[in-house]
Amino acid sequence: MKLKRFLLRYYPPGIILEFLRSNGQVESKYIDLLNLSPQTDIDVLANQIMMEEPAITPNKKPQLCKLIEKLIEKLQTRKNQRFVLYKTLKAHILPLTNCAFNKSGDKFITGSYDRTCKIWDTDTGQELLSLEGHKNVVYSIAFNNPFGDRIATGSFDRTAKIWDANTGQCLYTLRGHQSEIVCLNFDSNGYLFATGSMDQSACLWDVETGQQICSFKGHTGEIVSIQFNTDGDKVLTGSFDYTSRIWDTRTGLCVRVLEGHTGEISSAQFDFSSDYAATGSIDHTCKLWDVMSGKCIETLRGHTDEVLDIAFNSTGTKLVTASADSFARVYNVSAGACLGILLGHEGEISKVAFNPQGSKIITASNDRTCRIWNPETGECLQVLEGHTDEIFSCAFNYEGDTVITGSKDNTCRIWRDTLASEE
Repeated sequence: MKLKRFLLRYYPPGIILEFLRSNGQVESKYIDLLNLSPQTDIDVLANQIMMEEPAITPNKKPQLCKLIEKLIEKLQTRKNQRFVLYKTLKAHILPLTNCAFNKSGDKFITGSYDRTCKIWDTDTGQELLSLEGHKNVVYSIAFNNPFGDRIATGSFDRTAKIWDANTGQCLYTLRGHQSEIVCLNFDSNGYLFATGSMDQSACLWDVETGQQICSFKGHTGEIVSIQFNTDGDKVLTGSFDYTSRIWDTRTGLCVRVLEGHTGEISSAQFDFSSDYAATGSIDHTCKLWDVMSGKCIETLRGHTDEVLDIAFNSTGTKLVTASADSFARVYNVSAGACLGILLGHEGEISKVAFNPQGSKIITASNDRTCRIWNPETGECLQVLEGHTDEIFSCAFNYEGDTVITGSKDNTCRIWRDTLASEE
């Protein structure tokens, strides 16, 4: 095999080696650099990579060093980043349910109780397309990132739909659930798509054909969270039956049952490596699990009310939990230690996320504000104010310089880093 070229993956940092086989086929190999930081010795790291990858010959070392340098540059966001309101969109005639960016960040989507999903131009704030056809609330929505050419919508009408993101054409209506669809997820390779429902089942679908591949059955309560691991060979579901389950997408079988919570699961997530999973629960705790053994390795305590949302940073080194007690808590994953408590909201926090760089956290609350935090210090860097009702959806774009917030006030707001918009 001959090394054809290098490609970069910024978040989490990594280098992709593209090889050309003698038969003309292209093969990729990923080098994860999850511990990369501004303090990394580039020369030492380049030598280490070359020792492990003989295809990277000494004459390619300068190029390799430049790529590592570029990855480090991308990790360093502006210390004085400040978001200002860029546009307020009267998005829907009824409250929003969710919002999500495509990977490039030039488009985002909103779902609503008005039974539609809308595609927006981030720069102009213009509505590009309205995806219509559901007969009830459009609750869960997603782009098939990193590709961004498909959109999935899950509805209380018991169906999911796959749409062409460029034309707005409905390609498939996916039928099979007996109750509301409340969560969905694309795998990162773009081939598979999963839905979770109040009917206690999850379904796996083929994105290209719209055909159901299998149904995951075993939960005895509603499924409210669903996620693929990085490789796309496992699905994690979180349920009101107090458990989460890990499923093999190749066989459709349940390979692990994560038991131990004493209340309903609100959110279940894999970390990037897929070695660990985290589950947040109404029982006020979050648990960390070893995916291979299915054993609970840590119970993260401290909240005094329901844990409503959880999120890993892109490298899987930190985890943030959001609670109805109005606090968010940041944990070190390897030690299970609480690094900081994010204090300031005056109502429950229903949504939390890291920016792709891992240098900021955003929280959305029913106190009508979003807050931006420093995960290292716990300091509140900024309060995003202006919505007139609770905010239950928020997202960073891939560059981390734009934020969208969705509210019960029927509007969506676009916030931009002032320095980024001046460039």
